[in-house]
Amino acid sequence: MSILIYKLIKTDCGRSKYIELASRKGIAARLRLSWFVLIAAIRDLRLSRN
Repeated sequence: MSILIYKLIKTDCGRSKYIELASRKGIAARLRLSWFVLIAAIRDLRLSRN
C-alpha cells in the first residue's frame, strides 16, 4: 500500500507526515489519516514528480 500512497503523495514533507500519522492507533487517528491522504493527493495532483 505504501507504493500507491507514494504515487499519490509526492512531497517529502507529505510522505513524512503520512508515516507519522500511519503509526498512530485508534479510530480518530485512522480518520485523520484518511482525511490527510485525500487532501494531500488532491493538492499533489499538479506535481509531476514520482
